[in-house]
Amino acid sequence: MRPRTALDSPAAIRRSAMDLLARREHSYSELLRKLRQRGAATDAAEIELDRLVEDGLLSDARFCEAYLYARSQRGYGPARLKEELRQRGVAEALVERTLAEFDQDWTALAQRVFAKRFPEGRASDPAERSKQLRFMQYRGFGSFQAD
Repeated sequence: MRPRTALDSPAAIRRSAMDLLARREHSYSELLRKLRQRGAATDAAEIELDRLVEDGLLSDARFCEAYLYARSQRGYGPARLKEELRQRGVAEALVERTLAEFDQDWTALAQRVFAKRFPEGRASDPAERSKQLRFMQYRGFGSFQAD
């Protein structure tokens, strides 16, 4: 049996990329990074990824939508999601457009996240209030005000 150390043919690169895409959506740059880690040459991997894009099997727009949905369901706000997508190599214009079109009431989500983490409500102590605001900023709700 041959060891799976390097992806040395276009078919092997495509198969590896398809295996990764079968598990979940990936951005172009994420998939390129993973293929390079598995031993694929950058040029060959880019060619195969471009073919996957042409075939409609790889889409940064689809990845962006799926990522926004999944992470917002876990209580993350727009600022954090925007940064996470930027780190995953999604174009800023695409992130902005997808966030604008994304059907999510960020205020209601922020209130649910706050209520879950702080069931006692807004703190009156300045140090505790600061802790609450830092938590909300970490979650991606930059201008959150709890009532």
